[in-house]
Amino acid sequence: MVKRGVSPSRATRDALETLGNQIKVARVQRGWTQANLAARAGIDARTVSAIEKGAPTVSIGTVFNTAFITGVNLFGLEGDELALARRRGQEHLALLPKRIRDHSTEDDTDADF
Repeated sequence: MVKRGVSPSRATRDALETLGNQIKVARVQRGWTQANLAARAGIDARTVSAIEKGAPTVSIGTVFNTAFITGVNLFGLEGDELALARRRGQEHLALLPKRIRDHSTEDDTDADF
């Protein structure tokens, strides 16, 4: 099976580059090299470089973990606020009719947008 790559939209590229810049600024402010951050995150220094450049090929979990390690707030929220936003989202989903909730857990990787 051949995997198809999806070209990121301009907005996606802007978001990735913005987050990458924020991570780089936070890293430099802490006096860390890319190798230092890589060791803390358990990744390769090349991956840190890719994150800082906004490469769309790095997994979102790795990018978010690197942001947390450097102290970059995601979604403009800090620790407890982010957890509260997650719980609110779960509560909101719980209010949806069961037929919609059940559908949202299906694998929709081939969904058309």
